[in-house]
Amino acid sequence: MTNNIIKPSTLPGFMELLPAEQILFNKMLDTIRDNYEKFGFLPIDTPVIERAEVLLAKGGGETEKQIYKFEKGDTDLALRFDLTVPLARYVAQHFSELTFPFRRYHIGKVYRGEKAQRGRFREFYQCDIDIIGNGKLDIVNDAEIPSVIYSTFKDLGFDSFTIKINNRKVLKGFFEHLGILNSTEILRTIDKLEKIGLNKVEEELKEQGLEQDKINKIIQFIQISGSNEEKLDSLKKLKIENDIFNEGLEELIAVNHHVKVFGVPEENYMIDLTIARGLDYYTGTVYETFLDEYTNIGSICSGGRYDNLAEYYTKQKLPGVGISIGLTRLFYQLNEANLIKTEDNSLTKVLIIPMKGYLDQGIKIASDLREKDINTQIYLETEKMGKKFGYADKLGIPYTLIIGEEEIKQGRYSLRDMKTGKQEMLSIEELLLVLKDS
Repeated sequence: MTNNIIKPSTLPGFMELLPAEQILFNKMLDTIRDNYEKFGFLPIDTPVIERAEVLLAKGGGETEKQIYKFEKGDTDLALRFDLTVPLARYVAQHFSELTFPFRRYHIGKVYRGEKAQRGRFREFYQCDIDIIGNGKLDIVNDAEIPSVIYSTFKDLGFDSFTIKINNRKVLKGFFEHLGILNSTEILRTIDKLEKIGLNKVEEELKEQGLEQDKINKIIQFIQISGSNEEKLDSLKKLKIENDIFNEGLEELIAVNHHVKVFGVPEENYMIDLTIARGLDYYTGTVYETFLDEYTNIGSICSGGRYDNLAEYYTKQKLPGVGISIGLTRLFYQLNEANLIKTEDNSLTKVLIIPMKGYLDQGIKIASDLREKDINTQIYLETEKMGKKFGYADKLGIPYTLIIGEEEIKQGRYSLRDMKTGKQEMLSIEELLLVLKDS
């Protein structure tokens, strides 16, 4: 036997969970999937590996630095870094086979070579929905997205959260009105307000060469306060003569109206003029979602409207709107803040313990219970009874079922409640009732 034992470890930035945490993670993932399907989104999956030229069609920037690339033969390959670029390729490739508006959800792992640090991951799950139009997409779709976010986070067990909504056209038009034609860097700076604070935002705007008068106007603008209606009234009263600004304002008014119609309570959403989303491809409505009492966790769900999803792969104009939940990071943050608890060590409802010579009968009863959708495990090792009960205890399996000579004779089985220690002899019908109801 070799002495060269390699120390087992995972790479930095890759999350690995014990079964109890994985059960909780999977429950969250299932809740998200159920909500996406409830709103009529269809599932797709795309390969984790794509041709590098497909993923890097836009080229340059942070993406190229963070992407995992490798060669196989004479082909340049890369791991997908988000689910949006593969969606763009997918829609362009399958355009004639899809029905528009195309509503898809995609839950899968993505890869980014980020600097390893606590809470930042290089492999993580994203849970995306997008609605893609063929040529056009009504603004009402932008208002439906917050209702999906609301439904999802309510079902995940959260009450105090706020979906913050803005429109990039409002910001862009306002900057044009100030004589600022290239606003990309300013948008990125404003988007960092929550993280760096107002003073730092002002400093960054100065570093970008903006005059103090314009900086003051920008700060004043993003601090417009009041209810959603009051903020919209304040924007109207500015009487800004800029087509982009007024188009954005009309869209924001429409989204605000329809979000209410979709049934999202006013305490769970607000117009926030500081929300800009740093990514360049957002062109209209943008969203960020925060837990009210834990804003330090950062945005737990974000997204927005874009003009042309697949411009690098097709001449078809494909506008869309979507959101993404970074589930791995969200799970990690909630776990660290003790906002979620791992309660289940096992998914088994009942552990069958066959006595010596009664294994075959135990296996048959296990099969019968599984046919009735009861998660059943059978203890197959030869151990003392105490160890068998101890096994069920450690995994938190709620019931054990003993199968022996007496049970087979009577056609009644000894079911033990592992929490209370109560044990009773039940017929198979009574047994099913207890296990189904518990």
